[in-house]
Amino acid sequence: MLEDAALPGTHTPGPRPVSSPICVEVPIGDQISYLQQEIEGLQGEIRNLRRRDDQINLFMDRIDEELRLAARLQQDFLPKTLPQVGPVRFHTLFRPAGYVSGDIYDVMRLDEHHVGFFIADAVGHGMPAALLTMFIKNALRTKEINDGVYRLLPPSETLTLLNDQLVDQNLSQATFATAFYGQLDVRTMKVQFGRAGHPSPILMRACGRIEPLDADGGLLGVFPGETYADGSVVLAPGDRIFVYTDGIEVALNDGQIVSTEQWCAELYRRRHLSSEAMLEDFAQLLDKQLGSLTPKDDLTMVILEVNR
Repeated sequence: MLEDAALPGTHTPGPRPVSSPICVEVPIGDQISYLQQEIEGLQGEIRNLRRRDDQINLFMDRIDEELRLAARLQQDFLPKTLPQVGPVRFHTLFRPAGYVSGDIYDVMRLDEHHVGFFIADAVGHGMPAALLTMFIKNALRTKEINDGVYRLLPPSETLTLLNDQLVDQNLSQATFATAFYGQLDVRTMKVQFGRAGHPSPILMRACGRIEPLDADGGLLGVFPGETYADGSVVLAPGDRIFVYTDGIEVALNDGQIVSTEQWCAELYRRRHLSSEAMLEDFAQLLDKQLGSLTPKDDLTMVILEVNR
């Protein structure tokens, strides 16, 4: 039995015809008009992008000029000349990571027999840190004058007053700084110093021996009523004190962990150099480092040297 055979009297339909799509031919003139509209739209977008680029470039030029002016202003806050008293000489290295620096330093003649030297490192980088350094520089008090009589403030008192002024500002952002202030009596060659969370300066004796100069004290701008201790050391001919910000340690560190030992080793290897030659050598070393065009951190160094 054939199950698929048609029954008598029935009609078996054939395959259903497939409908073909209707193709409507668009006149060539309409196609050209459409493409012209698309091209004009793209050209308009390009013009808008160019105007936006011009505005951005103008804005960036203004920012660049303002940062350059800020850099020059910050340079004006640095000492123009360094006092040279008797056998004592000062040398400095100042290298901002950008246009402006979060570091500041000063070397000032306090009276006939005393010279003060100061360095501070504000938290962060760029303009906020630079503005904070200008406040710190202006707030620094090294002497007290009453009825025409002055009294030199010991470093611990100078740092206490500076911390109180910074805390009293009640700044909205977390703004604090490290600092070091030293005071040299050129008659006795005694240096009295205070440290506010700052890296310990390095004393290099004339024989090349290296030792840190420590004094207790917390960061500036964190705790009201913070007290600071005074340390002291007597210098001999050929001795040098290196005061620096932590950007030096960061720049000279090859690994991930910042090492003061490596920095001291770099100093010791250059112990035979004069202070000027040493700073020049460090500057060349920094320039040769990978990424020297974009330093990791601001770095500053002040060298106090007693001539032989």
